[in-house]
Amino acid sequence: MTTTLDPMTFPLTGSQLIEASAGTGKTTAITNLYLRLVLGHGCEPLLPDRILVVTFTEAATQELRDRIRARLSQAAQAFRDGTEADAFLSALRADYPPESHAEQARALEVAAEWMDEAAVFTIHSWAWRMLREHAFASDTLFDQQLVTDTGPRLAEATRDYWRAFIAGLEPTAAQWLGSWCAHPDALQRQIRSLLARPTALAIPLPPKEALRDAARRHAEWLQALKAEPWAERVADFREIFQRADAVDAFDRRKLGPKNVEGWLNSLEAWSVEADAVALELKKGWEALTPDRIHAAWKGDPALRDELAGCELLTELPALKTALDNPPDDGRGAVLAHAAQWIGSRFEAAQTQHAELGFDDLLTRLDRALQGPGAKTLAGMIRAQYPVVLIDEFQDTDPTQYRIFDAVYDIAGDHAQTAVVMIGDPKQAIYAFRGADIHTYLKARSACAGRLHTLAVNYRAAGAMVAGVNRLFAPAEERSGAGAFRFRRGEDNPLPFAPATAAGRNEVFVVGGVALDDREAPALQLWQDATLDDGKGLPGVGEERWAIAEAFASRLVEWLNAAER
Repeated sequence: MTTTLDPMTFPLTGSQLIEASAGTGKTTAITNLYLRLVLGHGCEPLLPDRILVVTFTEAATQELRDRIRARLSQAAQAFRDGTEADAFLSALRADYPPESHAEQARALEVAAEWMDEAAVFTIHSWAWRMLREHAFASDTLFDQQLVTDTGPRLAEATRDYWRAFIAGLEPTAAQWLGSWCAHPDALQRQIRSLLARPTALAIPLPPKEALRDAARRHAEWLQALKAEPWAERVADFREIFQRADAVDAFDRRKLGPKNVEGWLNSLEAWSVEADAVALELKKGWEALTPDRIHAAWKGDPALRDELAGCELLTELPALKTALDNPPDDGRGAVLAHAAQWIGSRFEAAQTQHAELGFDDLLTRLDRALQGPGAKTLAGMIRAQYPVVLIDEFQDTDPTQYRIFDAVYDIAGDHAQTAVVMIGDPKQAIYAFRGADIHTYLKARSACAGRLHTLAVNYRAAGAMVAGVNRLFAPAEERSGAGAFRFRRGEDNPLPFAPATAAGRNEVFVVGGVALDDREAPALQLWQDATLDDGKGLPGVGEERWAIAEAFASRLVEWLNAAER
């Protein structure tokens, strides 16, 4: 169950998750909770150096620091001289007897003055600080250098691997690998995401054995496909098709004889060339079907049924499915082997030169919190930071979550500490860095019964908020997987929660004329039926560009109209 967040009564102990959509006052909520932590409102009072605030960019860190400092100063003034304040500050001040207001104001002023020393960090800078301050407990060298560009050293380790395992491959294996990894730079790009989690990789075969096994499996698979009587099927279809063409039995605009002959020739050639893998039928996959025969037909129904019933048409879908799903080409095994070997080589070189890269900060801290000294290290961090506020939590990756879980035991909901995670899975933007929705869902499950939401949007106009609700609500209500596709039966780990608007009533003005919702809805959904892929989704490739062009053209039209 999710409750609406009340910043005055929000629990400042245990593990809590706040879901805050864009424009719902997330930063204001963070600053209000910070005031309570400083004053000890519902908890022990804390100074800024003991309240850990984590976010994901340096810019966001500086903005949070400035916003918290300004809020502390505003609150101090409200407590000191009774300055007219917002509803939250008025309620907070009313919770303390008037004779203590000067004392509270002083505590807030001291905290504001301490903000330059406040524990507001990016996740990487905080990990770096923990490794340095707790070097002994984390089994880290005391004198290490943070290197911003580890690319050259990683490239050196990759070249060493190439010389040791790839350069001496036999020609067939080298050609096989070269189709997807032709040089060390390509290998380095492909293993980068694996280096962060080498322990999750299965123990693989060396490239020589892995590629040999993959080539054997692939040859057997291809041989089995080509053992089918494709030449006979093509001949049967061609004979009937040519008879139909001779009597003008079908619409040539829908089923062009020249195109059909080209597709048949391609299939014949592929079936007899032992090494040919790709089969380029392009639109032939969709055209050579019983449905398309029926749609193009205008002649004798008996001849139509004879052509549509050809074995070639009934077997082509299975062939396409098989070609789209070839057996493992050995890539996974080779990359896993390379990632483990290169990662080990790279780390040894870093240790030798007392270096750490940004990616290593998290992996080293994570490793320390899983190792023999984990209990001691976690206890030291908890004592240093009994409260942590994690902003933009939807962009947390598995390693980052594992770090905080190891320190604070999120599912344990311990009263001696507080873990407050603030995020919105709809705003996740760091998938390219490893963040994933499943980490968010894991945290959401760990905080079951302690879920809160900010449901009032202060940024968007009421019509826009209503439009978004109208788009998602029906998908959430109907049977199936729900709006976000996670529901399984009665279990929905991520339901859609409609928002309300705070009352901004802007209207859309084009060319000096205010338009109502019927003339220009706040939220418009465009769909071109000619670009449908058969699944109710927009097409890809050129079709996607067509949609983008139409969208951009409408924006330009609106912007130009607004200038007039």
